[in-house]
Amino acid sequence: MSDMNHSNEDAPPAGTVQQKRNIQIIEWEDLDKRKFYSFGVFITLSIRATVYPATLIRTRLQVQRGKSLYNGTFDAFVKILRAEGVRGLYRGFMVNTFTLISGQAYITTYELVRKYVSKYSDDNTVKSVVAGGLASMVAQSITVPIDVGSQQLMMQGQGEHLSRFRPNAHSEAGKPRRVFGQTRSIVAQIFAADGLPGFYRGALASLLTYIPNSAVWWPFYHFYAEQLSNLAPSGCPHLVLQAMAGPLAAATASTVTNPMDVIRARVQVEGRSSITETFRQLIKEEGFWGMTKGLSARIISSTPTAIVMVVGYESLKKLSLRPELVDSRHW
Repeated sequence: MSDMNHSNEDAPPAGTVQQKRNIQIIEWEDLDKRKFYSFGVFITLSIRATVYPATLIRTRLQVQRGKSLYNGTFDAFVKILRAEGVRGLYRGFMVNTFTLISGQAYITTYELVRKYVSKYSDDNTVKSVVAGGLASMVAQSITVPIDVGSQQLMMQGQGEHLSRFRPNAHSEAGKPRRVFGQTRSIVAQIFAADGLPGFYRGALASLLTYIPNSAVWWPFYHFYAEQLSNLAPSGCPHLVLQAMAGPLAAATASTVTNPMDVIRARVQVEGRSSITETFRQLIKEEGFWGMTKGLSARIISSTPTAIVMVVGYESLKKLSLRPELVDSRHW
């Protein structure tokens, strides 16, 4: 939603409606694109604001050594809230909102690739894997520099010892710097230390995390939705089944890709250049359990994200249907 993040938009649209499927798919060509993009931005922003604290907590848990500062997700939440207030849970959020661009890129790429693949295969799993993976690759090319900046801001405050950079605490007039003042300070320090490549630090790790995550999420989403539709009463609304399938798929994808997500966070925050060396050091210091760090926070953040995103995205697509199609099928 990182992308789902980094962007887990539900109910893939492209491709011909398969009569064997219980839950029909609203297709890309069935949508009024102006409505789709206009409503989509507001829905995505609302969702990200809701789950951002869990994302921040996940990042801090993944980067800390052992349990040097936090003992777990709930402990981190309480400590951050007490020491830094609500604003502490939203460090770097304003910078992170720029990932809305990557979210729209993800949606468009997913839909168009799925439509293209449908010309060669009617298999829903094939379309989901290919479109999900390519959509994530496109989105990550935009997201990585934003993530690098926002993650450095996430590490300030109580967890500032975990970051290589420090924003200037005060302006020349002695007044506290505002959000974008700190952002400019961090950006300048990253550029001075690492140059332009510094903003793409961890790009490979991000691709190795989010491409599989997206490729796994979509087919599992459809699988769970279909299985639930077979178990549920015939009159059960599709939206309810999809809302249940979303978090199940998110939990599955998060569990599969969490090891690489831990490595990605450390590479980007600590300024490392080697994925393999980061992996070796993590295993040496914390064992294989270190690969599960932040998993509960990741699932906690991805579960409501998936529910809200699925419901929001499905509702968005129904609202964006071309007028002549509104009553033509049972969506």
